[in-house]
Amino acid sequence: MLIKAQSIAKSFGPVKVLTDVSLQINEGDAIGLIGINGAGKSTFLKILLGEMKPDTGELTRYTERIGYLEQFAESSAEFTVRDVLGRPYGHIENLKRRLAEIEAEMASGGDIDWNALAEESAMLESMLSKSDADDEGNQRAALEKVGLSWDFADRTMDSLSGGERAKVMLSRIVVQADDCDLLVMDEPTSHLDINTVEWLEDYLLKTRCAVLVISHDRYFLDKIATRMLEISNGKSREYKGNYSDFIMKKMLDLDRMEKEYRKYSSQKRKQEEIARELHRDQWFMTTHKTREKMIAKMEEKEKPEESREISVRIQTARKSGKNVLTAKDLSVSIGGKKILEHVDLDIQKGDRIGVFGSNGEGKTTLIKALLEQIPSEGELWTAPGAKIGYYSQHHDSLDKRLTAEEQLLQLIGKERRGEARSMLARFLLTGDDVDRPISTLSGGQRARVAMCLLLLSETNLLVLDEPTNYMDIPAKHAIEEALNEYGGTLIAVTHDRYFLDTVCTSVIEVAGGRIKLFAGTYSEMKGRPNVREVVMDADEYRVLSPFTNWTTGRRYAKGDRVLIAPAEQKSFEWALGQGKLRKTGGRQRKKVDVAETPPKDGF
Repeated sequence: MLIKAQSIAKSFGPVKVLTDVSLQINEGDAIGLIGINGAGKSTFLKILLGEMKPDTGELTRYTERIGYLEQFAESSAEFTVRDVLGRPYGHIENLKRRLAEIEAEMASGGDIDWNALAEESAMLESMLSKSDADDEGNQRAALEKVGLSWDFADRTMDSLSGGERAKVMLSRIVVQADDCDLLVMDEPTSHLDINTVEWLEDYLLKTRCAVLVISHDRYFLDKIATRMLEISNGKSREYKGNYSDFIMKKMLDLDRMEKEYRKYSSQKRKQEEIARELHRDQWFMTTHKTREKMIAKMEEKEKPEESREISVRIQTARKSGKNVLTAKDLSVSIGGKKILEHVDLDIQKGDRIGVFGSNGEGKTTLIKALLEQIPSEGELWTAPGAKIGYYSQHHDSLDKRLTAEEQLLQLIGKERRGEARSMLARFLLTGDDVDRPISTLSGGQRARVAMCLLLLSETNLLVLDEPTNYMDIPAKHAIEEALNEYGGTLIAVTHDRYFLDTVCTSVIEVAGGRIKLFAGTYSEMKGRPNVREVVMDADEYRVLSPFTNWTTGRRYAKGDRVLIAPAEQKSFEWALGQGKLRKTGGRQRKKVDVAETPPKDGF
């Protein structure tokens, strides 16, 4: 056992962030920590690391060998990459903190065990020497592992892109990982390109350390997590398995809790009614009191939490012509350096194109060239009827001095305040959040305001630059569902593989100054290992009410016909249990992807 937290509670003034959160971390664990933005995940991490004390609850740490990757990468102009790699963190910080405590105890004198303190101090000094992070060879190797050259060593952190800064912070973890028992990571995949995220997944699978990670990256959680801890409404609930397992089990949990609560409420109301009738008809007896005691002894069932869901619908302008955008032999140069060349694209009405690639390869440059925001050479044609909506990952459309409401009213007019408030409420922005300057909002809240601005304008061509950045998983699901229902054309730059698979029907990889177009999803382009296609008999079902299969990400509309093979039954378990599907009696053969099981003993 490395850490044990029991019934942790934490408040900030009148706001109760955590009320009852528990977690035990053992050697070799790989735990995903999830919850909506503001649920208290980062607060819980700080309590586990000893940076913050809980108000109530018990916390026991059996190791101080902890590496920590914070959510926001260092961006100061004061520090170079070399400085950041050499700066102490995690268990090294704990060693130095303990050394300082020993020095303070010795300086204060009093009744202390001088020999024991001296021995502990010598041991800590030896451990610090062994864990010296100034070794250039280790730093060089760590940078190379995350795809950065040693040339970055003397660059200041503020001169790097967001992705480069994130990679530097990852390399700092690599420098120390061999000496850690536990790696704690807060949103490690933010600003990382797909290649680096996949490298990180492989690295974490191979490390001997236990891992605790906050993430909204669903594929990342599916790959590395073996346990999931959800924090919701101040409480925690643990599930075995990865993110996909969590989704399925939580749906079943909520369904079970709802049925139990309805049964409990019904029985309680019935017993209360009987008690009232006994008290009315036999007021001279105490029979009703016996009944009331029986009611008090009934096992109270917890009411399922009421989750507020983001409801989004993107308005589509009058449809454009068949051809929306065409580029022939397009090239882009910045500062005399050629970024992209020989770009050929023929984007047609209804296309849903995802753009991905390593940081710095020119993904955003491609988008800006297509929007004619930067000059390019070659042929570029955009349909006259194209009504373009552009979403910038840096939220350039926002005036940080304005409130969220003022920002929307500036676009649609002050007389439409009710419409602005309604749109913000659909993105769970209400109360004080609506009236605060945008500069004081979190990254996720700013992203939602920027998305509101986009949705208030009718478009038939959406160009999105990292649309799911800063958003929690429920918000991502809402945006993805809205985009799947959008009747126009879509071009999206993203490193979110789940988005590329569930929203996009074709993908573009940007690498080496060129683009590579593939008609299909990201997973289809990369190929899926250990999966084979087989033909099975499948039962036909009719969809009675809309639902989303969260395992596959596919949304089904009322009236749809669905073929479900035995190998797919588990992913539809929740929908079947909720009565959203009804078997028609039809039966057909269909191809199904089935994970292959390695042969045993060579047979």
